[in-house]
Amino acid sequence: MKPARIPKTYQTPGHWAELPWGEYYRDALEYQMRPWLAKMFGFHLVKIGNLSAEINTESCAISHQVNVAIQGEQLQVRADPLALPFAPRAIDACLLAHTISWSSDPHGLLREVDRVLVDDGWLIMSSFNPFSLLGIGKLLPFRRQRIPYNSRMFTLARQLDWLALLNFEVLYQTNFQVLPWNKQGGKLLSTHLPALGCMQVIVARKRTIPLTLNPMKQRSAKTQLRPAVGATRQYRKPN
Repeated sequence: MKPARIPKTYQTPGHWAELPWGEYYRDALEYQMRPWLAKMFGFHLVKIGNLSAEINTESCAISHQVNVAIQGEQLQVRADPLALPFAPRAIDACLLAHTISWSSDPHGLLREVDRVLVDDGWLIMSSFNPFSLLGIGKLLPFRRQRIPYNSRMFTLARQLDWLALLNFEVLYQTNFQVLPWNKQGGKLLSTHLPALGCMQVIVARKRTIPLTLNPMKQRSAKTQLRPAVGATRQYRKPN
């Protein structure tokens, strides 16, 4: 398995329109996200990356929404996603719309998201599926340097492993948009063969396990040793 962290830096597309059929991807992703955005509550939503900034999140009840990227348009904060300028446990939800696809350290990015998220905070992340028509196109040498084939494609299983290590609970995962050139992604194929979808999305929540025990519960849990009936203390006289 290739390492997730590599020294190469990627130039992330500034707009969905820079991707072939990019607007179809964005619309399909927004459709998948819409039911979950309605369930999110809190004070701060951070959309990391230029592609995340163009996702319509009006259905989310979180009113304060901040777009973060190193450079680009429609940004409120210019920063490296690997070093977010937010205090620990200060953000209620994070959106990574294909941010890991052009990240040199996707697991480091997830660790940074974990740092800034509050307990039970929300994470939505999307990416490209390597086992799809886009994945096949990535194998062709003359396409590897073109967008989106120059992106990094990770399987859902690998991403789920990263989230499990960070103690995230995955609430929803799916592949969709089997035919990238079709606005509906090939409705019949997407219904019966979703595993071949060119795009994939994960919705998860940050879970925490208390590391300190409740003193009262700890005290009551202790078992007291009772003296054995008929037991006597024996000792040997010194010579």
